Amino acid sequence: MYQSLWITAIVLTILYSLLIILYRRWFLELPQFEAPSNHIPQTKFSIIIPARNEAENIDRFLPSILQQSYPEALFDVTVINDHSTDDTAKRVQGFQKKYSNLYLIELSEYLDQGVTNAYKKKAIEIAIAQSNGNWIITTDADCQADETWLLQYDAYIQMHETVLVAAPVMFFNTGSFLSIFQVLDFMSLQGITAAAVGAGSHAMCNGANLAYLKTAFYEVGQFKGIDHIASGDDMLLMQKIKQRFPGKLGYLFNENAIIQTEAMPNWKSFFNQRIRWASKADSYQDKSIFIVLLLVYLLNLSLLLLGISAFYVENGWNHFIILVLIKTIVELSFMIPVSRFFGFTETIGWFPIMQPFHILYTVIAGWLGKFGSYHWKGRKLQ
Repeated sequence: MYQSLWITAIVLTILYSLLIILYRRWFLELPQFEAPSNHIPQTKFSIIIPARNEAENIDRFLPSILQQSYPEALFDVTVINDHSTDDTAKRVQGFQKKYSNLYLIELSEYLDQGVTNAYKKKAIEIAIAQSNGNWIITTDADCQADETWLLQYDAYIQMHETVLVAAPVMFFNTGSFLSIFQVLDFMSLQGITAAAVGAGSHAMCNGANLAYLKTAFYEVGQFKGIDHIASGDDMLLMQKIKQRFPGKLGYLFNENAIIQTEAMPNWKSFFNQRIRWASKADSYQDKSIFIVLLLVYLLNLSLLLLGISAFYVENGWNHFIILVLIKTIVELSFMIPVSRFFGFTETIGWFPIMQPFHILYTVIAGWLGKFGSYHWKGRKLQ
């Protein structure tokens, strides 16, 4: 039994290492985009921000979205209040007195509480229906943007024939163990996203920094077919658009296009977030993503079982340490250039220390994402 586990873990480690080496090559080949100095803005954007109980975040982060070095006539911002029980709506109304291009929609006027499993998708659909821009950008209420964010998007759109553009997202780092763990974990996901989308491979993105043509959104039927899934307003939509518009997806690889967002404040909310992300894994039409996720899960599961078996098997610890060391070295070869782009090189020293926690969390979150439920924004979802 142990021999079979050991051989399986070796094979999975080799396959995983080859995959990470491929991602590293793609990432290093991805050219950084920069808007020309004489660039003239043309695209009209509608920025969509679903918000539920985000009063404090509205005050902290909404100004960065509104105060763009981009013509006010060419963008508007819509906050969709999703049945908030705090002062989210009042905070938005306060900003409306200063910004004429800021709008507020009450989701409760269109949807009764408890009607759907996908409130965020419904909120986005309603906001897009009332939008003025020909390009939609989605982000979140706890997100902060550079003042040239829209300018970079516009320049990229003008220079590339795309219908959807994914862009980078990164967590703020507070310096705590949990914060550093989330930064490293999320940075690896964002690095893979940049590499894969830039190479024209997987359809990966994050809804905190995603732009698409409004006409493309309607041409693929909005969220029809995926509107029963709580998560997936980003990647599942991206896959629909990729299928309808092959070769028309892009990645905005620019440091000023990075959206910064809040990490989860505690382990419980962290696991709920990751379970929510994992819950849509078997809904991906892009089977290459499912295969990659399955490989990652099986590798971490085999390493976890190998670690447990090490207590009872001779040389078990040697086997476990060798494979974890190989995994760590290969991942570091990818993470170092990714950390340079995101400006988090100082956190890389923590990466080997985080390996045991990452292996355990990947197995738990992956399992519960498939077979469990989770709480998000005060709701229990499947």
